[in-house]
Amino acid sequence: MTIRTEPGDPFGGPRILFLGDSFVQGLGDPEFRGWVGRALQAAAQDATGFNLGVRRDTSAQVRQRCWTEVEARTRPGADHRLVLSFGANDAMEEDGGPRVRPADTLANLTALLTGARARGVAALVVGPPPVVAGGAAHLARLTALAPELAGVCARFRVPFVDVTGALAADPVWTAEAEAADGAHPGAGGYARLARLVLDGGFGDWLRRPGDGAGSGNFPAHLIVHQD
Repeated sequence: MTIRTEPGDPFGGPRILFLGDSFVQGLGDPEFRGWVGRALQAAAQDATGFNLGVRRDTSAQVRQRCWTEVEARTRPGADHRLVLSFGANDAMEEDGGPRVRPADTLANLTALLTGARARGVAALVVGPPPVVAGGAAHLARLTALAPELAGVCARFRVPFVDVTGALAADPVWTAEAEAADGAHPGAGGYARLARLVLDGGFGDWLRRPGDGAGSGNFPAHLIVHQD
């Protein structure tokens, strides 16, 4: 029996790379699906999804590893998609200030979206979920950061899904996070986050032609460059 990789392949949809932090990873979900697995199940069962969430990663760390991660998972002629989600760790206080200054978070997102545009990779950004244990100060930082992230996305004409406020007000997200480590919810919280991503246009974004989708336009000299 031959594995089909030509037209007619039931898994011949887009190759979607999800880069970010432990919320992308789905830490705490007893079903080990997180929001990424649920969103893929609902909207992209023909896709090849790569969950590249790393616990405690900030936007700076995502920027540093992004294109090395992407390079290892690209294929000529494929429709490559990039989903970015970070900011919760950036806004955590450490040594008297946020781990990453808001201006630097925005600069990191700008660099990543610039790199995606240069490589012909369609991007989508999911805003930072709240960390219950971070308290009101952390939530205030995220609430201020989210519209700034949306503004960067608007300049690149990249969809932005705002989840911060909705999750902060969600009793399931809050209760599950409080019952665990103070940050990460269980299956119910991740289901709520997946629904926000789906309602925010994830499926519509996948149905639109990508930036260079199917063209194989992913130049090697751009792949290896670190933005």
